[in-house]
Amino acid sequence: MAKLTLSTESWPIEGGFTISRGSKTAADVVIVHLEQDGVKGWGECVPYARYGESLQSVSDQLSAVAKAVADGAGRLDIQDLVKPGAARNALDCAFWDLEAKLAGQPVWELAGLSRPEPLITAYTISLGTPEKMGAQASANAHRPLMKLKLTGEGDLERVAAVRENAPTTRLIVDANEGWSVDQVEPFSEALKKLGVEMIEQPLPTAEDTLLSDVSHPVTLCADESAHGVADFPKLVGKYDMINIKLDKTGGLTEALELKRLAREADMQVMIGCMLATSLAMAPAALLAQGAEVVDLDGPLLLTDDRVPGLAFKGSEMEAWNPALWG
Repeated sequence: MAKLTLSTESWPIEGGFTISRGSKTAADVVIVHLEQDGVKGWGECVPYARYGESLQSVSDQLSAVAKAVADGAGRLDIQDLVKPGAARNALDCAFWDLEAKLAGQPVWELAGLSRPEPLITAYTISLGTPEKMGAQASANAHRPLMKLKLTGEGDLERVAAVRENAPTTRLIVDANEGWSVDQVEPFSEALKKLGVEMIEQPLPTAEDTLLSDVSHPVTLCADESAHGVADFPKLVGKYDMINIKLDKTGGLTEALELKRLAREADMQVMIGCMLATSLAMAPAALLAQGAEVVDLDGPLLLTDDRVPGLAFKGSEMEAWNPALWG
């Protein structure tokens, strides 16, 4: 029987952030606070317009279940009370944090996981001209892994400029549904020669079936097409990897099950994030243990992060800070 309260925050993005669908200058987040017996837990989510979410709609979803939570609904109950998405993510993660503090155990122990180890995260290069992306790559050439935001026409020139300026960095790319089906095979072949290891969500979700018949020497990863457990079967045979994000699954609880299903299907796993603070990265960092790709660089792209936050040394991130969460 916990008391649920909400707050919203806006965190400026360093230099702005652009993908194929548009640009943004701040990360707007919703925070869920739960209090029970004088103990407090919290969680953070990012309402995402691509999925029909806003600060108001997410806040409304959470306010609608506040009474049920006060009446005793817990973390497992909310899996049915709130649909998968940002609202349930913040509430689910707040419950995990609260449960850990009430039990005097870390979340990773409660979830049956091993003690988390530091992670190497990708660093995102925002979509821009080849010259601009090349300059960003040059400034970050020391990083071991970069993710490049792409859009379609001109992408090969963008990646070539990055490769020239970061010759030893591992590269993955994210088209955010920006390609056409006739671009997938030739782009994949050209990107393979440039050392690109993975292509994320090349086509709009409605065109996923076309991928079954397209040759692609580079690993294909589902993002916008991959939400929760219910969506998983349709990805098998079309994608080689799945990008699991807590704001899509609706929290750590379902994300753990989705990761298990992916492993059973011999699918590679990427753990990603929306642009948010360390509070949103903390539960994802537990999930990211053992993943083939970790993309939890949200705090690195903000002007400031919350304090305390997860510590970053270059692209190496701390995976657990009990003073923050869990």
